[in-house]
Amino acid sequence: MRRNLGCGQQKLAGYVNVDKMAACEPDQLVDLECVPWPFADNSADEVLLHHVLEHLGAQSDSYLAIIQELYRVCKPDAVVRIVVPHPRHDSFLSDPTHVRAITPQGLELFSQAKNREWAAKGNSNTPLGLYLGVDFEITAVDMKPDEPWRGQLQARRITPQDLAQAMRQYNNVIREIDIRLRAVKAAAP
Repeated sequence: MRRNLGCGQQKLAGYVNVDKMAACEPDQLVDLECVPWPFADNSADEVLLHHVLEHLGAQSDSYLAIIQELYRVCKPDAVVRIVVPHPRHDSFLSDPTHVRAITPQGLELFSQAKNREWAAKGNSNTPLGLYLGVDFEITAVDMKPDEPWRGQLQARRITPQDLAQAMRQYNNVIREIDIRLRAVKAAAP
């Protein structure tokens, strides 16, 4: 089972397309901020949230409940793909419906392995994976540069290290972030 959560007008073949707006004509009409979701435990092999998660969970409790639901519906080793605007890009900043910045560092808080590693080092990172009983491992992160940065990188006028430095210093360097997670779960007996 593959789910395209918050599909909007971007319905994908081979996925169950889910949205809260009936006008989008999704396969399933679901408000993702209302938990529990009407999906069975361990039912998704793959979940896509394409420009969706930044719109959900304005209140921390709501956001954390959404992460718990996402984990609940994932099968062991399910792939979760989250594509979001970079929080320092105008496309994020200018949309009043964006309620939360989503970053790889923020999603890393839901990794129990990272939680234990940080605790062993005495770091103060909040161990949300352990607190919430969820466990997502980041398997890939793709930062997608905006112009003119992308063209400069492709033409080799700047290096990936230059791009990383610019990303820390300036807005509108990275347009979107594509993050892949793996649901870390024991297989059901």
